[in-house]
Amino acid sequence: MSVVKNAAQGGGWTRFVTARPRLSLLLALLVTALAVFAGSGAADRMGAGGWQDPAAESTYATEALEREFPASQPNLLLLLDAGPPGVDEPAAAAAADRLARRLAAEPGVTGVGSYWQTRSPALRSADGRQALIAARVTGDEKTASETLGRIAPHYRGTHGPVEVSLGGPVAVQRAMTATVQEDLVRAELIALPITLVLLVLVFGSAVAALLPLAVGIVAILGTNAVLRGLTEVTDVSVFAMNLTTALGLGLAIDYALFIVRRFREELAAGHDPRTAVATTLRTAGRTVLFSALTVAVSLSAMLFFPQYFLRSFAYSGVAVVLLAAAAALVLLPAALVLLGERVNALDLRELWRRRRAGRPEAAVTEGAGWLRLSALVMRRAPVFAVATTAGLLLLGLPFLDVRFGTPDDRQLPRTAEAHVVQQHIRDGFPGSPDGELRILAEGPATPAQFEEYRGRLTALPGVARVDGPVRSGEYAAFSVLAKGEAVGRDAQALVAKVRKVEAPFDTAVTGRAAVLVDSKDAIAAELPRAAALIVGATLLLVFLLTGSLLVPLQAVLLNALSLTAMFGAVVWVFQDGHLSGLLGFTATGDIETTLPVLMFCIAFGLSMDYGVFLISRIKEEFDRTGDHEEAVRSGLGRTGGLITAAAVILAVVMVAIGTSRVTNTKMLGLGIALAVLMDAMVVRSLLVPAVMKLTGRATWWAPGPLRRLHDRFGLSEGESAPAPATAAGPAAVGEEAAEPAAEAAGPVPERVG
Repeated sequence: MSVVKNAAQGGGWTRFVTARPRLSLLLALLVTALAVFAGSGAADRMGAGGWQDPAAESTYATEALEREFPASQPNLLLLLDAGPPGVDEPAAAAAADRLARRLAAEPGVTGVGSYWQTRSPALRSADGRQALIAARVTGDEKTASETLGRIAPHYRGTHGPVEVSLGGPVAVQRAMTATVQEDLVRAELIALPITLVLLVLVFGSAVAALLPLAVGIVAILGTNAVLRGLTEVTDVSVFAMNLTTALGLGLAIDYALFIVRRFREELAAGHDPRTAVATTLRTAGRTVLFSALTVAVSLSAMLFFPQYFLRSFAYSGVAVVLLAAAAALVLLPAALVLLGERVNALDLRELWRRRRAGRPEAAVTEGAGWLRLSALVMRRAPVFAVATTAGLLLLGLPFLDVRFGTPDDRQLPRTAEAHVVQQHIRDGFPGSPDGELRILAEGPATPAQFEEYRGRLTALPGVARVDGPVRSGEYAAFSVLAKGEAVGRDAQALVAKVRKVEAPFDTAVTGRAAVLVDSKDAIAAELPRAAALIVGATLLLVFLLTGSLLVPLQAVLLNALSLTAMFGAVVWVFQDGHLSGLLGFTATGDIETTLPVLMFCIAFGLSMDYGVFLISRIKEEFDRTGDHEEAVRSGLGRTGGLITAAAVILAVVMVAIGTSRVTNTKMLGLGIALAVLMDAMVVRSLLVPAVMKLTGRATWWAPGPLRRLHDRFGLSEGESAPAPATAAGPAAVGEEAAEPAAEAAGPVPERVG
């Protein structure tokens, strides 16, 4: 713990950065250049899966069936459309036969079969115009995708009387990876210019506005290098790239806003640039460090879960948070030392300020909005506390009807080839191939024993048909076609029933419903440990920052409450399909199992980010004045506009991510954006001051042993060298709070010469 406090004190690194700013910048640029080289091609080595528990029964069964019965486990489908003549017309059959033989000869492809070979009704559409060629592309996810990329151009398109389209799991995964990469580039092109404009409005100075972007770019490039290295030793999901961009920009901007704002305060108080940076690092720098730790801990909780989809977000999230904090605490202070007063150069709001000249009363009235709001909230604290809490709980009610499912091709845009093929199969082909349960039977058995087992399966309620067994040495395979939805409650219940059926050999069950059941069980098993880490670490870190017993409890409860709107909106929009036309996605009637866990960890961490900034400033004011209500009022006045500006900018980045054509990424971006705005504009602005008013001075109480623990190991933003009276006195509090919200991060014009 003393290591954390010593790091927060900033002695060594503060002296190094302020004494050798050019060397610090040179080292940062060198590391960034190496990261560009090391991180190149990272996305191409990532996967688009990772939703399964690798230790689950369904995973074992899937791998064994793929190995022993490749023809029964196709992952590539060629949809042949023969038009009105139909697929049984001789010319169409001949073309299909040529394609099947050619596909069977391709390296990396096995288990080729077709409707024309088997005459299976399941491989022919009800209207007779379409039929399927099925195959197994061998190798892991990356190898299979590369094989498909090599052969697809030779099969897609017109072949005599038939038109060929490609679908199946391997085509869906390849399309998902390509779409995510394209969408990420578009999101960056949207977010960067808008973010720059907003930063100019917040900072005023174009020079200051560019600093957070530089910090964010360093964090993103560094994280790409980390992820590229991880792909050499473990699976990493391509979806994690979205989090890298969002948090790299968002948190870099948050941290830079608070550091630059504090630096400008110190300049305005008459300090030289080196002293201003040193004081900034001892105060705002500590808050940034603690904020980064709380966000990193929240994201690291996803390491408990076995699905590499979730673990990938922990890798990228922790890396980008720590790199953003490192860049903000090393690169940014070095730049500020060199810039000095020039950090205010190219002030694009000068014309606006001139128009306001001679009207100080207007500035005071407009800027005092946060002070008036905090005063109003505290005067009516019970009303605001009850009304806000009730409103947030009401917004979260739809989540009580959440239904979990597994991702499929409907994550892709409706026009994507793989989605179109799978939709044709769902709509036009008999049966429900997605709803099949596949059973691996392992061990010696007689035909009579197999038949007896098959009869027990057939007798289960909810079973439409049982096929098999198909034999391969000591292995056999059965398929069970369930009635109703592929992954509905009945299908999940059937998984449990099938697994309980007695057999004279070992069995393992897989299929979409089985994968869903195993994923839910894996998440449920690890959820208590993940929650304990998040809550325990948050309580500890906020206690070290405040020395209070009650404030950490408030932080955890209010943060959780701020997420209700996000979870309610996820179900109402993405599960139930409201606004699906406007937002351009296909509603499937369920939510992918890992998404709520992922969104909770990210949103909770970001909420704590803003919570730490607000609480640390309130604590500083309370330590300085001893007046609890004035501390809350002044703390909100000093940080309200800043937190709101940071939240709006982060929301813009998340909305840009939410423009993705992949539904899960859209859900993640828009959901987190909503959570961030609700936290900053409702919880931090209304609920926190109301609750702190109700708890009064007891907010800061702690028993004797905990107080002594905090005296030894704790810290706060207020632990700085005494500031000049012009910066710390009561007049300065009211004066700064009275600035416009848009200038909360900017200089005080009258005091910056």
